[in-house]
Amino acid sequence: MNIPNDPVMLLSYINTQLRDFYPSLEELCKNLNLDPQNLKNKMSSIDYHYDEKQNQFK
Repeated sequence: MNIPNDPVMLLSYINTQLRDFYPSLEELCKNLNLDPQNLKNKMSSIDYHYDEKQNQFK
């Protein structure tokens, strides 16, 4: 699967996927074959961090 490389576009894509299809970041990463730590690092580069309770990057 091709996901956006730009961090802002990636943020939108990931949060939409989390909201609509996945109950957790772990499930999303497993299903899309992504490394959770790499994803968190990329989001942190634009000052967004995963909120487990809300299941989104904020």
